[in-house]
Amino acid sequence: MTIPNIITIGRILLVPLTIWLIFTSQFLIAFIVFLAAGISDAVDGFIAKRYGLTTELGAYLDPLADKLLLVSIYVSLSILSTLPLWLVILVVSRDILIIGAVMLSWVLDKPVQMRPLWISKFNTTAQILLAGMILAVLGLGANLGIFTTAAVYGVGALTVLSGAAYMREWVRHMANGV
Repeated sequence: MTIPNIITIGRILLVPLTIWLIFTSQFLIAFIVFLAAGISDAVDGFIAKRYGLTTELGAYLDPLADKLLLVSIYVSLSILSTLPLWLVILVVSRDILIIGAVMLSWVLDKPVQMRPLWISKFNTTAQILLAGMILAVLGLGANLGIFTTAAVYGVGALTVLSGAAYMREWVRHMANGV
């Protein structure tokens, strides 16, 4: 158990707290916890790379922590009617589709190593920024109007493009076995 892995586990433990804060309308504190989670993500990554503390466990835990937090926030905000349901369905379905494709490739004895695509990194960044923006707007009582709407549709488009890019890569892999 390395320090980066302990930090990542701490980030996972922030998920229930963040959900509770959202459902109790403590949006500013939820935003601060979200920022702390983001900072901890950067810190654990820096420590792992700088001091050679990368582990196989960390390679699985880090993206899991990110997805747990992001999906939990999206679902929670959708339940509160702050984010549109269609967007949350897109975000969650994309992740389930990717996980399902990877599992199916294992079952068919054609394991695939999914590497992050540039569109996926851009998509994740946009999803994080939207979640942070919504929490900040709710916490500060601000109204960003058209910017929020544009961000929602932008994240929706990027989520579809990212999912399609992963499926294209998966289909190529399955057809060629490479």
